Amino acid sequence: MNIVEVKNLKKSFGKNNVLKDVSFTVKKGETLVILGPSGSGKSTILRCINNLEKIDSGNIIINNNEMIKENKNGKLVYNNKKVLNNMNLDTGMVFQEFNLFPHFTVKENISKALKYVLKKNKNEIENIVNDILKKMDLNEKANSYPCELSGGQKQRVGIARCLALNPKVICMDEPTSSLDPELVGEVLNVIKKLAEEKKTMIIVTHEIKFAREVADRVIFMADGKIIEEGTALEVIQNPKQPRTKQFLKRYIN
Repeated sequence: MNIVEVKNLKKSFGKNNVLKDVSFTVKKGETLVILGPSGSGKSTILRCINNLEKIDSGNIIINNNEMIKENKNGKLVYNNKKVLNNMNLDTGMVFQEFNLFPHFTVKENISKALKYVLKKNKNEIENIVNDILKKMDLNEKANSYPCELSGGQKQRVGIARCLALNPKVICMDEPTSSLDPELVGEVLNVIKKLAEEKKTMIIVTHEIKFAREVADRVIFMADGKIIEEGTALEVIQNPKQPRTKQFLKRYIN
């Protein structure tokens, strides 16, 4: 069962065509990794899926809900507020810059959306937050503020905040790119566990070794287009396209 369908997606910023007719699907429980050079459109895809950027053409379907209702003479008509809200609740985003609220503690960063978005009661929030803190090994940091955390801890809070809402799809945009090298491992281990639990994930990353270990499928993008798609073994170990080979050259023995 496809939980995500991206159909003929196009997106431009001014005269810069960032996404050029991009299509792919993600099955429930699958981890899709998107690789490619900077500027290839990887992060823009995630932002479109999360409705953080408006698309120019095509459609995005999440859990059978369509983002675009119809195309009227080349002008897209977005679906109604209720459908879009359901889509937003079904997708979670983990940002490379953490995006934590600096004036909230770890516990508050995780719990605010449970209270104000999902309207959970106090006991439900307490149980969910405690479970997530334990899972992310953040119990001792529950009452700390973001400025008191390491980069790895901040990103684990970002992942915890996303997981607390129990989205159908988790999007991660370069989740380790803002971390010092020695802190990368702790975050990658958390993501590996999520993959083992069959959480549906779309991950943009430059960590090739990690992609090879965690991905069910890999997409390689360049210049706003999908150049190659397949299993990690096919795309990373045995790429067919010259552009993919060029990008991966330094990583392949």
